[in-house]
This record gives sequence, structure tokens and C-alpha cells, in this order.
Amino acid sequence: MKNKLKVLRAMRDWSQADLAERLDVSRQAVNAIETGKHDPSLPLAFRIARLFEMPIEEVFDDTDQ
Repeated sequence: MKNKLKVLRAMRDWSQADLAERLDVSRQAVNAIETGKHDPSLPLAFRIARLFEMPIEEVFDDTDQ
């Protein structure tokens, strides 16, 4: 699944570790989601969207797989 996580994180000048801490996940989990190697669980996807104050569909895009 494509996502804007890396861009959103960079706009806030957060490292992967910073984002991971805010989401209570590992840095490796953030990296795997950013690179598309892993899709987040639905609860985690909602936490990410809430953290960036965006609708979930603005952060994640599953239309072009």
C-alpha cells in the first residue's frame, strides 16, 4: 500500500525513531511501513492519521497496487 508517511514525517522534521515513539511502535516498523514492505494494522493506520490530523485515505492509498 502506498503512503505519504515519509513526506509527512519529513515535514515535521521527525526521524523514524521520533515517529515510532509517538506511535508506540519500533523504528523498524515505521521503516517497513514507509517502504511498503508492511501494511499497518487498521488501528495503527488510524493512529497515524490522527497523529498527522488527516483523514486516513490522505495518508494511505490502496488504489494503485
